[in-house]
Amino acid sequence: MKIKILMIGLVSLVSVSSVFAQKGELTNAQEQYNKYMGLYKQKNFAVMATTAITDAKTSIDKAAANDKTATLPLTYAVKGAIYAALAYRDTVPSTQTPLFATAEEALTKAKAADTKAENKKLIDDAYQTLIVIKYNLGVKQYQGGKYEAAYNSFDFFRSVRPDDTSAIYLTGLSATNAKMYDEAIKNYKKLLTTNYSKNPTVYSDLSYIYLSKKDTATAIKIVEEGALKFPNDGALSKREIELNLQTGKAKEVIAKIEKAVAADPKNKTLYYYAGLAYNSAGNLAKAEESYRKAIEIDPNYFEATLNLGYVLLSPAITLNNAANKLPANKQKEYDETMKKASAAFDLAKPVLLKAVELRPTSYDALYNLKNCYLGKKDFVNATATQKKIDALK
Repeated sequence: MKIKILMIGLVSLVSVSSVFAQKGELTNAQEQYNKYMGLYKQKNFAVMATTAITDAKTSIDKAAANDKTATLPLTYAVKGAIYAALAYRDTVPSTQTPLFATAEEALTKAKAADTKAENKKLIDDAYQTLIVIKYNLGVKQYQGGKYEAAYNSFDFFRSVRPDDTSAIYLTGLSATNAKMYDEAIKNYKKLLTTNYSKNPTVYSDLSYIYLSKKDTATAIKIVEEGALKFPNDGALSKREIELNLQTGKAKEVIAKIEKAVAADPKNKTLYYYAGLAYNSAGNLAKAEESYRKAIEIDPNYFEATLNLGYVLLSPAITLNNAANKLPANKQKEYDETMKKASAAFDLAKPVLLKAVELRPTSYDALYNLKNCYLGKKDFVNATATQKKIDALK
């Protein structure tokens, strides 16, 4: 009996030693990882950092392979953190991808096993490393026109940080460009439940998505909802007007704006919206009147000035084109039409110049002014304006 007891004692001693050995590997892995994190940003310690993360990997692989320590929450957490760091260091997709997958798998297990949240910071920091990897990859993919791939990258970011508005927006934006409209709608609608600063743009984007799905009714509904929530957002209000006009609701839109103007006659923006509505409805005289009223309130109102210039320029261009289409035997009619066109260009010119003065880098303002010079056959100034346009590129 004594021999048997002695043998059991020896076995127990070996088992305990093995556990301590593997826990030693786990401790070393964590220590080397912490050492790496303190060194990797310092160029002078690049070699030491590489040694530390290499040693950390060796130790965590041993701890993860041993039955005694493999399923410890700390083992999963440390493994996830180390492999995330290795994936961040690796820029070759064929080798980075498996490192990333190993890190993600370990962190998933760490979250499930860490019921007391003892390793929460380590897990969160490791996930942040994976987010950075996917974010950088997503940006590169998006810029390269690989929108579906970018969606997948940003969606990982969103899945880890489900309430991060940037993550939700980037996922939705990529889905939109990839024509994954249902995914885009899901993400954008989530954004609208938050205080995201770009929500006016989200409302506008959603209207385009619904139009792409040939759901005009919902497109109008969503943009009207946005315009009501953000009444001071010019782009969104303009979008509401455009959509309603496109669907034959010009009278309703104009009546709505005129009612608002009557209630607030000193609101320059309302006159600007009225100008847009009348312009879209083809009533240039009323559009001109509305833009001029907006400018009376604010002489430096660029958008109203730009659009007034366009309204004044349009008939001049129409007359000029009509004259140039006349046959050679209608010289008198040609001269009379060109005289009217010239007068119209003269009327538009000071407004067009004012628009360029207010915003010298506006392509639209410069382009309108160039057309005015061309209409007046002022090729010197037309060429000079074109050079300013070219400089914008």
